[in-house]
Amino acid sequence: MNLHDLFRIHFVARADKMALRFEARALTFGELDAQSNRVARAFQRLGLKRGDRIGFYLGNSVELILAHLANLKLGLVLVPMNTQYRDLEITHMVNDAEPRVILTDRTQAQILEPLRPQLKSVEHILLAEELDGLIAHESAEAMDVRVDGEDLAAIMYTSGTTGRSKGAMLSHDNFVANITGLANAWALTANDTLLLALPLFHTHGLGVALHGALTVGCTTILQRTFRADRALDALMNENVTLFMGVPTMYVRLIEEAHKRGMNRVQLPEMRLFVSGSAPLGVETFEQFETIFGHKILERYGMTETVMNISNLYAGARIPGTVGVPLPGVTACVGDERGNALSDGEVGEILLRGSNVFRGYWRAPEKTTESFITDAEGNRWFRTGDLGKRDPTNGYLTLLSRRSDLIISGGYNIYPREVEELLLTHPAILDVAVVGAHDAALGQVPVAFVVPRADHAARAEDLIEFCRVHLARYKAPRTITFLDALPRNAMGKVEKQKLKSSM
Repeated sequence: MNLHDLFRIHFVARADKMALRFEARALTFGELDAQSNRVARAFQRLGLKRGDRIGFYLGNSVELILAHLANLKLGLVLVPMNTQYRDLEITHMVNDAEPRVILTDRTQAQILEPLRPQLKSVEHILLAEELDGLIAHESAEAMDVRVDGEDLAAIMYTSGTTGRSKGAMLSHDNFVANITGLANAWALTANDTLLLALPLFHTHGLGVALHGALTVGCTTILQRTFRADRALDALMNENVTLFMGVPTMYVRLIEEAHKRGMNRVQLPEMRLFVSGSAPLGVETFEQFETIFGHKILERYGMTETVMNISNLYAGARIPGTVGVPLPGVTACVGDERGNALSDGEVGEILLRGSNVFRGYWRAPEKTTESFITDAEGNRWFRTGDLGKRDPTNGYLTLLSRRSDLIISGGYNIYPREVEELLLTHPAILDVAVVGAHDAALGQVPVAFVVPRADHAARAEDLIEFCRVHLARYKAPRTITFLDALPRNAMGKVEKQKLKSSM
């Protein structure tokens, strides 16, 4: 089964049901099917064929979704590009993946046009604003193109927070296995209404939220970008039952409720808030529950595997943990040789399952480095994340990226432990801890802090606060105050930028 086979169930069975609402536009499942058929035929007319790549440099829109569905029907390979990317990132991705066509809009095209001489593979730049005209005379009849489950569906580039981004090759099988397991684990149904404000150029928005809605046949309310005021209005007035976001979105929703003087937000239809793509702070979890009456379900995923691990929908949602493996996923905490460690021991999170990608595009050596075989012959994907498994409930807790681990005088320091403590201080709004070079100790922890506007903060007080509650070697040596932490589009702190600023 390919992704289109999965979605087609609802294109036929729920043809007259509302599938998508976006600003002033609305489409049923039948209209999504027919319109994407027209787009697919237009793509065929441009000479695109199974296996060709097509780049999307486009924000959330109906056109993006129609083009994505057309890709799936033709066996084309999606190459989504972050709309915040500029010259260096764009030229790297395009010259690596070599798409023949890029779909964009007039605003983003102004960034692409000066780069055209460097983008050798690109034959056409299509504007979303002109898509209706392009497909006006195309047939809405279904395509007759064979697409196998093992065919590539997308090359999703990693966020590149620690170096040049790599293209993760995800097949139809990868996406299908992941979203069918996820739909079951989170009890997604056709009766849900999803508020989708995540960017569709990212696996969280595309591979989880949108694919989830199309898999179960529920209605999606798509927003162009996340704005806390518009999101809160939709949650309160649009009978929304599902929301998927990143921690920053939940912080902004809390702030928006405070702005409106709301100590409690009544959401009688709402059943599930999901958070991922970056660690969810315990304080945010607790504040959100107090105001919105819901425990956020935290999960753990990544570009190369989509979703891996989740707190339970019908069970404990423990702040600070990411839960247990999803259906079809096997996970363990392993040592440097790939062998499983005992519960409570810290090691690298290793994964196996049908969700795991095929490798990095045109980078066989990086693919080889990303997998390890244990003593029993099992091949595991190395996530690069350090964590531990609770011996009582089996829940996994993430501690840091392997590359972020601070080793000071032979002692391991996990930045998240220090960050979680500092976030409990009333003067701190946001924080990131990184390692700085030290001639005697190798590395020492340093903190970058965003203070709250209504609280005075002194560096020496914050350092002493850490020394009181943690081993002294874990306390930051210095505190740097910032107006905001550098974050990528999915809310992950770009720690490499902080390290470069030291």
